[in-house]
Amino acid sequence: MFRLSAKKWNRVPTVPHDRIVRTYREIFAVPEFRILFLARCTTMAAVAMEGLALATLVYDLTGSTVLTALSLFGGPLITLVGSATILGANDAMGPRRATLLMPLAYAISCAVQVIPDLPVAARFLLLAFPYLVGSATSGSTMRLLHLIVPPDGFLLGRATLNIAVGVMQVVGYALGGLLLRLFSPSTLFAIAAVLALLTAVVVRFGITERPATQPATGLVARTRAVNRTLLGSRTTLPLYLAMWVPNGLIVGCEALYVPYASHGGSGFMFAAAAAGMLLGDVLIGRVIPPPRRDGMIEPLRLLLAVPYLGMVFAPSLPVAVALAFVASVGYAASLPLQERLVEHTDDDVRGQVFGLYGSGLMVGQAVGAAIGGAVAEVLSPAHTMGVLAAVSVAISLALTVPLRASAPAATSSPSPPDRSSRAPR
Repeated sequence: MFRLSAKKWNRVPTVPHDRIVRTYREIFAVPEFRILFLARCTTMAAVAMEGLALATLVYDLTGSTVLTALSLFGGPLITLVGSATILGANDAMGPRRATLLMPLAYAISCAVQVIPDLPVAARFLLLAFPYLVGSATSGSTMRLLHLIVPPDGFLLGRATLNIAVGVMQVVGYALGGLLLRLFSPSTLFAIAAVLALLTAVVVRFGITERPATQPATGLVARTRAVNRTLLGSRTTLPLYLAMWVPNGLIVGCEALYVPYASHGGSGFMFAAAAAGMLLGDVLIGRVIPPPRRDGMIEPLRLLLAVPYLGMVFAPSLPVAVALAFVASVGYAASLPLQERLVEHTDDDVRGQVFGLYGSGLMVGQAVGAAIGGAVAEVLSPAHTMGVLAAVSVAISLALTVPLRASAPAATSSPSPPDRSSRAPR
């Protein structure tokens, strides 16, 4: 039986169990973590440059805020199909192999995007391709991380990988914004293709393969059974919702940067948002002591949305950049929430646990972007951001009580276990 608990199954240790990993020096002393960090850097630089190039091109060709928003964040909608059927492949194949597939798909997609005069519909099909591949492998990186570092290093490792995301989004969006002043979007697509290919090479030759933890047979049935368990549990469902829904609405705000601030300005807003996320990850991952991290969940979830309420006044670009920076610090709330998720789930389905988190997060972002783009067809981009932020605040407040079931005080109580969190392994 698969049981949502802290029990560990089939762990393949690659570092001594007694090693303590609580500082950046200690986490980077793990060789394979360095490779994983480098791969995350190159991947996110590619994603940032490809997304900015496609959004700029689509907006220039169509003038549509809906299509522009979907070009930035709409690709993950395709993962809905895979998440419902083959998400269990994260645990049914070696994690290195699974991690390789998505950057290879990105390299192919970006290389074809370089072709001039492609129809917009064809560009959207190319956008969907990596996410279709990723729907079966989206939890592989977190599964690898959990195998590479000791348990006490997981949150720091996750935060450090998020730092890579923040830094490379700053670099990717800022550099992309500058390059768009000099070159066409095709140049950015070409750079993104090279970076994605580099990611695949780094992972292939720098990470040792581990065995699968689940059989390949019965993949669809097992995927559905574990999904039902995770989404039917009074403990894990609120965790997923807290990480998916408010964040998705704020991504809807970010999807409006291009129509709000035009070409160059949007790049600086994206860079500021990435820098704010970077600061939040440093604070939670390294500065704030572990006993206080869990108590930061609620303030950070509200911080994510409240600054965007100021966008209703259509501030100047420097003020908008500052608001995006401050708000994005709130993304760090997902780190202690993910730590709770690890405490309530088992290792033998770790890939699917994080695959479901990643797929739901991307789908929430895509839906938020679509809602933001649609509302911006009626309201201005500035007023739309304010509306999305207000809804995000309301949902965060509504989830406060349900989240208590997963809080550390709740998990340490002697009350009977949640029987809804049992499903076939």
